[in-house]
Amino acid sequence: MCALGLAGCSSGGSDTSGSKTTETAAAGSESAVVAAVSDGDTLRTTSGKKIRLLQIDAPELHGDCFGKAALSALKQLTPKGTPITLVRDPDLDQTDRYGRPLRYVIVHGINVNVALVRGGTASPYFFRNDKGRYAAELLAAVKKARAQRLGYWGACPKAKLNTGLGSITGPA
Repeated sequence: MCALGLAGCSSGGSDTSGSKTTETAAAGSESAVVAAVSDGDTLRTTSGKKIRLLQIDAPELHGDCFGKAALSALKQLTPKGTPITLVRDPDLDQTDRYGRPLRYVIVHGINVNVALVRGGTASPYFFRNDKGRYAAELLAAVKKARAQRLGYWGACPKAKLNTGLGSITGPA
């Protein structure tokens, strides 16, 4: 079964239910509303902030296998108008090299970052090998997604796991 009807799910199915969390009232979190999704790991809020999902990397829209499906997956989890909670990880960088805030995105108690990895539409990405609070969950999610050939693990023959480089799916 392909949860949430995500585009590009393998015939083996996909569990994108994410992980339940109680981040909504945690220190270092803020509420926002989704205005648009840019690609498989970036969204914009109605306040104009461009948010890069922390500790994951999705295939690029153009040129990478599964890029458009990764975009569809994030849109499915965070449609326009969705209230979200943005959670900082105090042990990691707060912005990327483009100045975008790096955050875990929580929707209705579901960690979207983990859900994307669990569904095979993103990989864990540990910049400078720094692992945040959800690193163990992300690694368990990718292990399961690869074993079940979910998302690009089943659709992209050249897909490889490299947590220091991010999503490696091969050409589209």
